[in-house]
Amino acid sequence: MNYFMPTRLFTGEHCIAKNVDVLRGLGSSCLIITEKGAAEASGALADLKEALTSASITSQVFFGVRENPPVTVVAEAGRLAAELKVDFVVGLGGGSSQDAAKAAAVFASNPTLDEDAFYGFKWEVTPKPIVLVGTTSGTGSEVTKVSVLTDSKARKHSIHDDRLYATVSFGDPRHTHTCPKVTTLSCGVDILAHAVEAYFSRKADEISRAFSVRAVRLAFAPLTAAAAGETLDADQRKDLYEASILGGLAINTCGTCFPHNVGYYLTENYHVPHGYASAVFMPDMLELCRDQHPAYTQDFFDALGHTQQELVKLVTDAIGDLAITMDTQEIEAALPRWEGNGSVKNTLADVTTDDIRRILTDHFVA
Repeated sequence: MNYFMPTRLFTGEHCIAKNVDVLRGLGSSCLIITEKGAAEASGALADLKEALTSASITSQVFFGVRENPPVTVVAEAGRLAAELKVDFVVGLGGGSSQDAAKAAAVFASNPTLDEDAFYGFKWEVTPKPIVLVGTTSGTGSEVTKVSVLTDSKARKHSIHDDRLYATVSFGDPRHTHTCPKVTTLSCGVDILAHAVEAYFSRKADEISRAFSVRAVRLAFAPLTAAAAGETLDADQRKDLYEASILGGLAINTCGTCFPHNVGYYLTENYHVPHGYASAVFMPDMLELCRDQHPAYTQDFFDALGHTQQELVKLVTDAIGDLAITMDTQEIEAALPRWEGNGSVKNTLADVTTDDIRRILTDHFVA
């Protein structure tokens, strides 16, 4: 077993107010990095500001985050933090806001960094302390050292560094209650993608597998209800949020497998939400793993208490029809990006370029 996760994590209702003392130790000022609509509607921004005020911590808000945050926007937020001379940064929202804050903390301490130096980890000064406040049930970014950003060529990349762990993360499930159906489903299948890919990672161990199984078991019923159009109650929202944290804990050691990285292509070129784009290839990964590692695969489903067919049905029901059509020329042009790719090599099953060609063809060529 091999595990490291230094973030102080608090979850539960009103967890920010109940643990406000931990913020006092970080300094007297901060920049909150978020997306305006969801931050305000969820109640998370108001709760955070109230806690900061009670701790005599001043704050300013950067509302410029959007889905799949570009490095340019993240750098802008970080340089604002440097200009304001804040003591720490807060990422409030879903995975995009949290990932943006992690990277902005780098630019806050290194405001003259350019994109190449940022991706090259030429960070001369340690990033500012990071606080994360979750408002969706999906990425588990609260407990990982990962930041997924879009570069200047419109390509998504994930960076991994121990300096990107949050000092403290807060997860109040109440802040997820206002998530619309599409967000609940897209983030929900991202939970499944993280948990399943972690289980079928070459780096999986006893700890990560325990996180993976528990994450899927917790998410299964509420996500099934959401896919059927039902309104989730507080207990179901709580289960989904806890599942998202467990999924994050699973990939924290294992990383993701080929479905995530191939899914980036769908987000970049067809604007498919990240969770859908990642999970759409999960059934293909499971088939490859069952073919090559049947006993290991069956152990997973025995532990879940659900069959492979039931899991695949849940994923396909949640995603629906992506309405994407590709031709063979496009697929051939895209294939080189996955040759030697780390996420492809991390998959327990051997995945070849021919496999990815076949998978993309089966899904998207009429």
